[in-house]
Amino acid sequence: MDIEARHEVSVDWKGRPCRNNKHGGMRAAVFVLGIQAFEIMAIAAVGNNLITYVFNEMHFALSKSANIVTNFIGTIFLLSLLGGFLSDSYLGSFWTMLIFGFVELSGFILLSVQAHLPQLKPPKCNMLSAQNICEEAKGFKSNIFFIALYLVALGSGCLKPNMIAHGADQFRKDDPQQSKKLSTYFNTAYFSFCFGELIALTFLVWVQTRSGMDIGFGMSAASMAFGLVSLVSGIFFYRNKPPQGSIFTPIARVFVAAITKRKQVCPSNPEVIHRGHANPQNHVNSINRSHDSAPYANKIRYTNKLRFLDKACIKTQDHDKESPWRLCTAAQVEQVKSLILVIPIFACTIVFNTVLAQLQTFSVQQGALMDNRLFSGSFKVPPASLQSIPYILMILLVPLYELLFVPFVRGFTGVSSGITPLQRIGVGLFTVTFSMVTAAMVEQKRRESVEPISILWIAPQFLVFGLSEMFTAVGLIEFFYKQSLAGMQSFLTSMTYCSYSFGFYLSSVLVSLINKFTSEPSTHSGWLSDNDLNKDRLDLFYWLLAALSILNFFNYLFWSRWYSTSIQPDAEYVVDTNGEEEQRIAFSKEGANETGTMV
Repeated sequence: MDIEARHEVSVDWKGRPCRNNKHGGMRAAVFVLGIQAFEIMAIAAVGNNLITYVFNEMHFALSKSANIVTNFIGTIFLLSLLGGFLSDSYLGSFWTMLIFGFVELSGFILLSVQAHLPQLKPPKCNMLSAQNICEEAKGFKSNIFFIALYLVALGSGCLKPNMIAHGADQFRKDDPQQSKKLSTYFNTAYFSFCFGELIALTFLVWVQTRSGMDIGFGMSAASMAFGLVSLVSGIFFYRNKPPQGSIFTPIARVFVAAITKRKQVCPSNPEVIHRGHANPQNHVNSINRSHDSAPYANKIRYTNKLRFLDKACIKTQDHDKESPWRLCTAAQVEQVKSLILVIPIFACTIVFNTVLAQLQTFSVQQGALMDNRLFSGSFKVPPASLQSIPYILMILLVPLYELLFVPFVRGFTGVSSGITPLQRIGVGLFTVTFSMVTAAMVEQKRRESVEPISILWIAPQFLVFGLSEMFTAVGLIEFFYKQSLAGMQSFLTSMTYCSYSFGFYLSSVLVSLINKFTSEPSTHSGWLSDNDLNKDRLDLFYWLLAALSILNFFNYLFWSRWYSTSIQPDAEYVVDTNGEEEQRIAFSKEGANETGTMV
């Protein structure tokens, strides 16, 4: 069941209405792809090698270092909610990216200064030496480090949802031809992300290893500066969505109106609820037709669950004009429903991102204990560069997916993107299990080997994860963006990144709980409590994550089916709009009579 919502309005940088032949499209989106590539290049070079710096330079214990990294990355993704809210409500995507891009840049510069000056770090010490008792960073030194780190987190977190949303906004959702390009754009955006990650995990990590972390952090600052130049360069071509005011006010109104009218009776026929009459051809509602001449309409679908919220649309005849806190539009009700219905889908991707957290922490330390020499010892692979393996794979697979897989599968499914976003997420959630199975087997082999095994043994776990991420990450972003109405794209996209946040926080919680429940009373040492992986049981931790991943996949199958059955497939419903006056669907107080009027 489709519901017409508020028409999308886009303006240029001066606030004038956009022209289709001048603004938007891939020509504008390429500048957004530029800042996305440069920003991920900057943040990935820091985040993916951060555990090495925190452990070796700041002298935090290994488990504490892992938690610092996962908390930092988790905070980045949690702050994406703030970025989405500010963009949709007050600033717009462009200005949110510009402001917080400079915040992130200042954090990189401060990190570089802190890493360069010896007086801002504890004395040098070998953390792996049993004879040394290294001084942990405390006080002013620790404060400077965390201030710089969380300036980066604030800037990056507020940028991330807006880069995706602003790029997607360049394609008109109310134009079927441009709407079909959205899936291609999301695949291209993921290709840009992979390219940035690859440069970060090869060249920038190599610079950090050879020249020091101060130079490495400085390179991240330079990369961020190039990203801001790319963003500003496209200012004349962007389609900008004006902010709509607080996005939480309409949501709150729906709940208040539904609770206030909780004693009202909704008509039993959902077609009547949204049309006002049982006969689809009999339009007894007074519908404004001022937009009928428009070639396209922005629609959302009616959901047959959470019908308690439909009571927010029932008009009581006690007052000629009801407050918006007592009578809501049907589009507002459906938007609130969609927000609630996607929460289980969102929750099912948290364990997936907990697996990602291991590849950026423990797997890096795992590689540090392996033989990293290649080509007869003439070249050594930095352990952090192992994380480039999935992105090398993705740079090869994403074009093949778009050019070969999608057209081939489209012939069987009839879906323009080959498979639906929900199906794409499911494929990724299933395959990620094998990443942890592979990781556990490799760690067991490493522990049992007398001599260090080749670092190439660790490659399969990264390859399998990269394949699963291509399905889950892109599918999740596309799914959330397509659920949003005009004015909430950035916020709903930010929920995608919240999944990363909760995944990394869950990793920290799991590490702490595992150490607590596996520690022996005599030694007080658990699976992950030592600074030496040769003494820890990382392999058992990986097996635990493999079990959680397969259970999570079956949980996802249940909730994805539940979500799919919530959509009303065969009825039609139109709520038309006229400028700032959006019509409200209203029902008589005698709701059981299944009659109503549009107001």
